[in-house]
Amino acid sequence: MFRSKVKALTLLQLRYTLRHTASCSRLVLGIETSCDDTGAAVLDETGAILGESLHSQKEVHLRTGGIIPTVAQQLHRENIQHVVQEALERSGVTPSQLAAVATTVKPGLALSLGVGLEFSQRFVRQHNKPFIPIHHMEAHALTVRMLQSVSFPFLVLLVSGGHSLLAVARGVDDFLLLGHALDEAPGDTLDKVARRLSLVKHPRCSSLSGGQAIELLARDGDRTKFSFRTPMGQTHDCCFSFAGLRNQITMTIMKKEAEEGVEEGTLLKCVNDIAAATQHTVAAHLAKRTHRAILFCKANGLLPASSPTLVLSGGVASNQYIRKALTIVTEMTGLHLICPPAKFCTDNGVMIAWNGVERLRERKGILPPDVDVCYEPKAPLGIDITAEVKAAAIRLPPMKMKITN
Repeated sequence: MFRSKVKALTLLQLRYTLRHTASCSRLVLGIETSCDDTGAAVLDETGAILGESLHSQKEVHLRTGGIIPTVAQQLHRENIQHVVQEALERSGVTPSQLAAVATTVKPGLALSLGVGLEFSQRFVRQHNKPFIPIHHMEAHALTVRMLQSVSFPFLVLLVSGGHSLLAVARGVDDFLLLGHALDEAPGDTLDKVARRLSLVKHPRCSSLSGGQAIELLARDGDRTKFSFRTPMGQTHDCCFSFAGLRNQITMTIMKKEAEEGVEEGTLLKCVNDIAAATQHTVAAHLAKRTHRAILFCKANGLLPASSPTLVLSGGVASNQYIRKALTIVTEMTGLHLICPPAKFCTDNGVMIAWNGVERLRERKGILPPDVDVCYEPKAPLGIDITAEVKAAAIRLPPMKMKITN
């Protein structure tokens, strides 16, 4: 019964896709509301950005000390209509000219995803347009292909406030998952450390996100003043863990507060050094897991022998120190490192629209407007082969992480 229903839906998708895409332009509207940014953009099939709009909630969440899901939901509701309308107006495109609407439906904050999905389904039904559900991490992984020629397969490291993963991208919807976060993501760790250090009170950091504040202060810090253990040193796989590191840092902060005779919430004199040591240890952990992933891929023929590529994307990929750490790894292993510009690393409607363009081009995952779609707060990317990676038990050769700010 279930199989016949799935088969019938697949045939319906195929007939609708062939009929609709054959007669329409290739203009795609992308909508993003997976976390705390409301984004929309219109792209053509070449990846040209015809119009975009983005509303950031950063200042609100800085005041509340973190993202409160109900607040994020309300802000999305208040702004999504305007953001989408502004993107369309800037592009000079009317809804009737669109080939499809692509929207993030997984993974992310449930309440935020729900706003984007509800708006999008109303929109496609009103204008009778195909709907393309988008995996947020797939969109991050493919953004680089909008900017330059990058052929499949390639290795991708996606790091953000909510996610951390290593995967081999073999196609638009074909990924092998090599490693993922076991607890919290690196961006979340940096934000929490920044809050514990009360960096919002620092005159240079009051308007910055936690990760941005850590990176800024680290430039004037001495990372050798504090020695934090790189996580999972005896676990020979490609998964990530940052909760233990954050606990180390918190204990150090408490010790320094006691030494300086100050209460929690007061800026420490050594704040720059703690920021530098924190950033270095996060970068080292990411670099070591990526190094192992590269060796696994080489041993199993998962990347091309000629000019293999590592793509670094996601919000944390904007951190220049982390980029330098990954450069050391790629130069040592013979890979070419590609990082999208910072504005395309953070969440935006452009990457969602581009993912839609790629799927439209290959006629994959295109739904009729009347098909009900559910959002998925948790959604793995691709085929999970983390067990095979762990079984390989690849030991890393020594690598010096000498990075200058």
